[in-house]
Amino acid sequence: MTQLIKFTFIAIISSFMTLLGSKYVQGKDKVTIIHQNETSEIIPTNNLNNNVLNTNVDFTEAAEKTVNAVVHVKNTTQQTNISSSYYFLRGKNTREMIGSGSGVIISADGYIVTNNHVIENSSELEVTLNNNKTYIAEIIGTDPSTDIALIKIESEEELTYVPFGNSDNLKIGEWVLAVGNPFNLTSTVTAGIVSAKGRDLNEYDGNIQSFIQTDAAVNRGNSGGALVNSKGDLMGINTAISSETGSYVGYSFAVPANNARKIIEDILEYGYVQKVILGISGGSLNTTIADDLNIDETEGVYVNLIEKGSGADISGIKKGDVIKNIDGQKIGKFSDLVGYLGSKQPNDIVLVTIVRDGVENIISVTLTKLETYKLNYIGLEIKESDAEELKLFGVNHGVKIRQVLNKNLKGYGLEDSIIIKINDKKITSIEDAKYILNNVNKSNPIKITFVDKIGEINSFIFR
Repeated sequence: MTQLIKFTFIAIISSFMTLLGSKYVQGKDKVTIIHQNETSEIIPTNNLNNNVLNTNVDFTEAAEKTVNAVVHVKNTTQQTNISSSYYFLRGKNTREMIGSGSGVIISADGYIVTNNHVIENSSELEVTLNNNKTYIAEIIGTDPSTDIALIKIESEEELTYVPFGNSDNLKIGEWVLAVGNPFNLTSTVTAGIVSAKGRDLNEYDGNIQSFIQTDAAVNRGNSGGALVNSKGDLMGINTAISSETGSYVGYSFAVPANNARKIIEDILEYGYVQKVILGISGGSLNTTIADDLNIDETEGVYVNLIEKGSGADISGIKKGDVIKNIDGQKIGKFSDLVGYLGSKQPNDIVLVTIVRDGVENIISVTLTKLETYKLNYIGLEIKESDAEELKLFGVNHGVKIRQVLNKNLKGYGLEDSIIIKINDKKITSIEDAKYILNNVNKSNPIKITFVDKIGEINSFIFR
């Protein structure tokens, strides 16, 4: 009996010491024990800040604020001589096509941002709010290159709108909501996390993109809708999905809010979008490219060419430099650079961190306006070429194709090629191209001769 009492006493003392030790360790590491019926979170003591990911995020307030500011956009388009079960006859040779998407109210007086492809070629735009009120919308301006458009409705009452957030501060792994009207199911909210930033869907098409990638479910009809954070701030405009089936399979993409806001401000102030350039040509790095260039850097943008008179040229950035950072934003690839510059205005000053000969330097650069001209009849955007660019292509005259606007020409690798002739007439400047096309008979074929990136001379004939 004495032995039993002894063992019982030892067990009680051991249990007490175990509990005391556990309490001491938990107090030292400041770990909170969460009981089944309590709502709390474990926060590491070395990472206490406002950006800590909360696994118990409540989206109800953000959803309630956003659904009333996301609208349903119906686009009526007149098509000629098109056969489809989705069209109905209106007139002798004209059919009417009805498409739909989403839009985000960004001001109380009725300005709405959406995708260009949602409102493209419209003969009438109809906007329906979450309270089922319907309005006819006016197109204020568009930017097809970023797929952003601004429209407006007139309402007698102030409208609920979504405030812009700073998309540069959005973190990979952060929770977000996608709000839109997939398959005409209005006011639909889905949640996910930010999967990646600065995503270029096709790095070989010459049209550099810089999307926010999320795993929030987005389908047809979500285009033009809102991507918001847990506070309900606008982080992006949902634009695309990556899918072999045409339906959501886990990847959705949004234009960053900072870029969309800059585009809207330009449309309102100038009527068009001012694009800026750093003044360099180059590309993203990886191990293979770094080995070929005999450099140690495998992340960043390698500077291969400096445009004379540009901000990069004036500030002293040189060929061979590697851009690693701009204004504190990491530049891991070329799309990161394009995405950040897409939110800037001409004459903005940025701090560029470069690595030169293994030494890191910070250079102040004044951004310059991109001077281009659109050959609308053909669907190409061109810019002047300097002597160094022409030398790389083995020619002594021509203008550079900056962007392909004609969807039928996508995928031919025309971007960055040099147009040397139009209708067999020598082209030395943008003015040459404008003069020839302004004086040509559009009923006759137009022949464009260009030198591509590998030095081959090719021609396209437009009828």
